[in-house]
Amino acid sequence: MVQQTPVRPLGAPGGGALIDEDWEALRFRVHRSAYREPELFQQEIDRIWNHTWLYLGHETELPRPGDFKTRTLGGRPLIFCRDSDGEVRAFFNSCTHRGTVLCRHSEGNTKFFQCFYHAWAFSNSGELAALPGDDAYPDDPGFRASMALRQVPRLQIHEGFVFVAFDPDVPDLLTHLGAAAHYMSLTAKIGPHGLTTLPGVQLYSVKGNWKLAVENAMDGYHFAPTHNTFVGYLRETGFAVTDDDQYAYDLGGGHGLLVLTGHNGRIGMVWEPRFGDEEKARTTAKRQEMESRLGTELAGEIADASRILFVFPNLLLFDLEALTIRQLEPVAADRTDVRAWQFVEVGEPESVRALRIKTMVSFVGPGGLATPDDIEAYEAVQRGIVATANPADPAHDWSDMSRGMANEKQGNQGRSIDEGAMRSFWRHWASVVGVPTSVAGAPPTVPSATGPSRPKGE
Repeated sequence: MVQQTPVRPLGAPGGGALIDEDWEALRFRVHRSAYREPELFQQEIDRIWNHTWLYLGHETELPRPGDFKTRTLGGRPLIFCRDSDGEVRAFFNSCTHRGTVLCRHSEGNTKFFQCFYHAWAFSNSGELAALPGDDAYPDDPGFRASMALRQVPRLQIHEGFVFVAFDPDVPDLLTHLGAAAHYMSLTAKIGPHGLTTLPGVQLYSVKGNWKLAVENAMDGYHFAPTHNTFVGYLRETGFAVTDDDQYAYDLGGGHGLLVLTGHNGRIGMVWEPRFGDEEKARTTAKRQEMESRLGTELAGEIADASRILFVFPNLLLFDLEALTIRQLEPVAADRTDVRAWQFVEVGEPESVRALRIKTMVSFVGPGGLATPDDIEAYEAVQRGIVATANPADPAHDWSDMSRGMANEKQGNQGRSIDEGAMRSFWRHWASVVGVPTSVAGAPPTVPSATGPSRPKGE
């Protein structure tokens, strides 16, 4: 088992709680040092990234034997590949000879990985294949076997989503995913022939803490004010934007779900005027196909509402106008790398594919009407939490997430425009990282962490 590095308990200045939850005062707040302290960031890497399942990529990124991608998770360079027999694998991107980064290409297709330093070569299934001057080494099969590439200790796949863990003793993947697995399966059922990632990745860096990206995704409250240009555009096209009948769900284990019925249409699912009349007819036909294949109830659950799913700690699945898979990679306390892929139906008409891509880049793409707003917002938050770091004025160094607590205390389902999904994330984060928290009063009974069987309001 991977051993956790001993660290001193971290908390607010003076040793106070980082999470302040008070059900009498209906207050929930997070101390801003949680976003900016390098020592706490290192504790997150140790307690979270080194000891839980992490989203690596989708198996359709590797359609052919020999395909590979290189990427970093928790600061560890990895090779994500499909070997010559078609098996999906993940290796540490490190030559077993002297530790040199082995593969220096971002992607490609190969039967062998060769180290540029001493020319040791390894097959795409990890075996040591060749080393110059092998007569200087023991003529012992055990030696060669011991120098095979190091595989990541755990790799499991759910609906094509590939997860890895650096701790061999983590529970199985479905236990980790819990109720989130169901919503990943809903997405996978959209197309009769499955779904696939498109070639290429959107990669960008944000000058902000990774937890701000989670908050932003689980925060329906910011949609109308932050994205007012997009909201105005939709209204001009004839789509009625509303926050009514939209809800947030705690799926347990730090996972969260927003179910949205009034923010946008969805290609092939929910038509809106900007999609055009041809897509309107296809949407009707698509619904008929789904009901015939899946049944009326399941087709409705999949098609009738948009969803934003967060899988703790690094996967976001945006099932909005188009489908986007987004992966978070913490780089430092104040920097996050984001990778995003487009997820599409296998075999859909080219005209639909073109509409899907056009619609995606207009909103959630890095140059769209939403993502630049979101990046500016959480970079602005990062700048602001640095400004309030003042031990002489500790009362003003907190971020408030109390919206909706009164509604939650009454036993009502939390709305997407409340902050309940963020609160559930922070509670789980605190328990995993091991930081002090303060809870006053009796919290309400938490509903079963299964999410909705059907979106409310239908």
